[in-house]
Amino acid sequence: MQQKFDIHRAPQTPLRAERAFANTNVPHPADGHVRGVHATSGGLIRSTLLAGGAALAVLTVFYLPAEYGIDATGIGGVLGLTEMGQIKQQLYAEAAAEDAAAGATLAIADPALIDRLDRIEAQLAAVAAVIGVPLTEAAAPAAPEPEAAPEPVAEPALAEGVPEESAVVETPVEAAVAEAAAAPGWRDEASYTLAPGEGVEVKLVMQEGQTARFEWTANGSVVNFDTHGDGGGQKVSYEQGRGVPDQIGELTAAFTGNHGWFWRNRTDTPLTVTVRTAGDYAEMKKP
Repeated sequence: MQQKFDIHRAPQTPLRAERAFANTNVPHPADGHVRGVHATSGGLIRSTLLAGGAALAVLTVFYLPAEYGIDATGIGGVLGLTEMGQIKQQLYAEAAAEDAAAGATLAIADPALIDRLDRIEAQLAAVAAVIGVPLTEAAAPAAPEPEAAPEPVAEPALAEGVPEESAVVETPVEAAVAEAAAAPGWRDEASYTLAPGEGVEVKLVMQEGQTARFEWTANGSVVNFDTHGDGGGQKVSYEQGRGVPDQIGELTAAFTGNHGWFWRNRTDTPLTVTVRTAGDYAEMKKP
């Protein structure tokens, strides 16, 4: 007669944890549950050393090249991490120099007051240039002159063959304005020679929304640059570059303040940076 299989009477194989306890001196739990994992001091030291070695490898191979440009193994240069770290460090240094310069300027006087005075002075200079009178003379009131009898004004002689309707007599002011409007080129231009590692900053005093045209060149070399602005407690970075030979474009002020460029020579030889500007701004601030 075939007997039925009873699972409750079947022999039970010890669990893996129970077999492990059987081979050690650790007391076997009475309820069959594992109370803990037995670890030796040698195993803990080995695990700690392995984790520390892995962290040191990540630090040396990846983190230091990517953040600081320090490549002790050469792997960072192959992966492009070293160049990225060098760019970061150069930009950090240039930003720190810019912040220091801005802090020194703010400590001297109120930037808003300085900007307002600069704009007034630039407008007076433009008016004096148009009328052909020095700024000091244009600012001084003219002494009253005694009235004189009007003298007959001789009509200018007409060139032969020119109709009388086309003859136009220009006053000195009108001639100066027409000449300034027709003259091509740039409004301001400046050049600076930078030794290796040296930097220079040039900014334009601009109102919010004003646009200035610019062109700068390293004259056959390359420079690192940062186009930015500050004023009224605000700061903005428009563009940054590394190893750039020249640039042409337009700069629109995001807010009222000083907007311009910071260049640094990261080559091994001296170079000259030349910048030319035109458009809507009060004046160019030169170092």
